This record gives sequence, C-alpha cells and structure tokens, in this order.
Amino acid sequence: MAAIPIPHDFWPQCGYRLMGRDAAGCLLVTDDFLRSLLVRPELAPMAQSCPAEVALHERLLAHPRDGIGPADLAGLKDADAADNYGVWLRFRDRLLAQPTLEASYLALFQGDGVDVPPVFVQQLTQLLVRHALGDAATPMEARVGEMLFRAQKVSVLEDGAVMAADDETVDRQALSAGFGTVGELLRQSGIPTRSVDLDVLAEGNADEYWGRSEYFDLVVSLNHGQPALEALCRVLERWVTHFLGVRVRIQVAREIEDEHWVWHVGLDAQASGVLNDLYTGQEVGEDRMKRLLCLFRLEFAEPSAMLADIAGRPVYLAMAMDEHQRLKLKPQNLLLNLPLARRS
Repeated sequence: MAAIPIPHDFWPQCGYRLMGRDAAGCLLVTDDFLRSLLVRPELAPMAQSCPAEVALHERLLAHPRDGIGPADLAGLKDADAADNYGVWLRFRDRLLAQPTLEASYLALFQGDGVDVPPVFVQQLTQLLVRHALGDAATPMEARVGEMLFRAQKVSVLEDGAVMAADDETVDRQALSAGFGTVGELLRQSGIPTRSVDLDVLAEGNADEYWGRSEYFDLVVSLNHGQPALEALCRVLERWVTHFLGVRVRIQVAREIEDEHWVWHVGLDAQASGVLNDLYTGQEVGEDRMKRLLCLFRLEFAEPSAMLADIAGRPVYLAMAMDEHQRLKLKPQNLLLNLPLARRS
C-alpha cells in the first residue's frame, strides 16, 4: 500500500493561512492579510513617529480598507513614512480592485506595467505558488517552487554539476564571518574571496526542508536527470492549470529539433532573448548559449484549448542565467504568453 503523504505548512510566514477562498478555489484578500502588510518595518511606527502617523497606523489596523486621502498623508511629518504609506495604499487598492488574488496578480502585468515594488510582487507570487502546490507538495517541489519568486545564484562546477542556491542567501552568508566551505560549490558565483557553506537537497535529507523552508538555504542540482528539473516541470504544470484551467504536460528537452517550431515562451528575460533569436535564425553567441540552463517541451492535454492554427503543436520553454550567473524566473510569462484559444 502506498504511503499517504503528510501535509506540511511550508513558508508559514508568507501569509497563506490568512487568505480566504472562493467557491472556485481562488484566493481572497482578507483584512487580516492586509494587517500583516501593515506591520512590516517600512510601515510600523517607531518611537520618534509623529502622533498623526501613529493614529493613521492604528486606524488602518482597525479598518485596513479605509479610504485614505492626500490630506491624511500630508499630515505626516516624516516624508519617507508618507511615501511608504502611499506605496502601500496603491498596492492595497490594486489588490482590492479585483475579485481574487489570482486576478490581481495577472492585472499587475497588464496595461502600463508593474507599478508596485518588487517585494510585493514577490510576496504575491509566493502566495500563489504556495496555493498551487497545496499541502501535499514534495520537499523538492517546494524547493524549486522558490525559484518562481526568489532569484538563484548558479554555479557550474568543474565536474559539470550545475548547482542553484538562493541568491540572497548566498550574498548574506558570504558577508558573514565564521562560515566553512563546501569546496567548489558556488566557487564561480562571483564572490571569489568568500566561501559559502550550504547543504544540497537530496533524497537522503529531503525531510529537512520542512523545518527550514523559511531559510531558503538549500542548494539543488539543475543537471538533466536530477530530481530538481523534474520537480520544476510538475510545479509549472500546476501553476498553469491553477491560473488558466488547462492541463499541460511539461518535460525536459535536450534540444529543439523541430522543423515546425511555431511557439515558444522564455521563462526569464535571458531565455526569451535566446529563443527569439534562435527562432528568427539569428546567430546566438557561444556565451549566451552556455548560459542556457534548460529547455522544456510543453504539450496541452486538450489541443482544442490552443489557437486553432497551431493546435497539437508543442510549445518550447527555456530558462537561462545572466552574465552574473543569476537566474530570475518570470512565472507570469507562462500565464500571459501561451497560445490559448480563449482567455478568461
């Protein structure tokens, strides 16, 4: 008898348990979630905060959907605090303008472009990845899920191993004293005078992930045949299905040998540029090709969900690091650029 997976509440600080649900399973913004944003250091009053700032904060904690006008912000003595509240209010209004968090997320990337700070986009992405994965994700799925909302530092070791670690964690640990070394791991990460000691997530230590999911301190191998890439395929499948309501199958691909290549989506800015150039027959330099980390092949379970003239054809995906060996995925690309027959 197969073992029943035990649900794990990973990334508990992201606010997932504060969200509501609608009948279709989409996330709803609650007052408690808005309050959790108000207690961020950028907004929480300090000892020197003026009475008007303290009163505004208390007012919003009590009624986080209250309308706040320019006069309310003008009464704050600290201009930086007023600016921070203005940013928060714009973000709040963007969230409340749509019926669900999913709709708010998609709306961020439409129109004139994203007008909220990256940290808020990152939090929304984390919430939505958490929701798409549910409570039965494997440790590897949860770890590669981090890649959708946190940049990775990539190292290609002398033996050909391609290792990905959380970019922010690498920088933080490299600047801290007293850390050991794991040999050549991340030796080419752009921090030549420091060593970084991070554990590699593997089958033998997989369950350790649950107790340290908030630390973002586990390294994964992005080599073909390793579990991380397969897990990433499963995560991206769920991401697409949750948002778009279509079932897709994503597999790792070695190369694109397709005389009828008709559609592609880059999972990041670097990969988009490489795929566009390859598709149009332009020369792609060796350095750019070396930075291409993986190709994927996406197929729709129901070809009728695709544009009629290319129904049944595969969609090629790719991800690539930049010249600083940084991988920054843009998961919204999959939601906005697939060849759907219709969009809700």
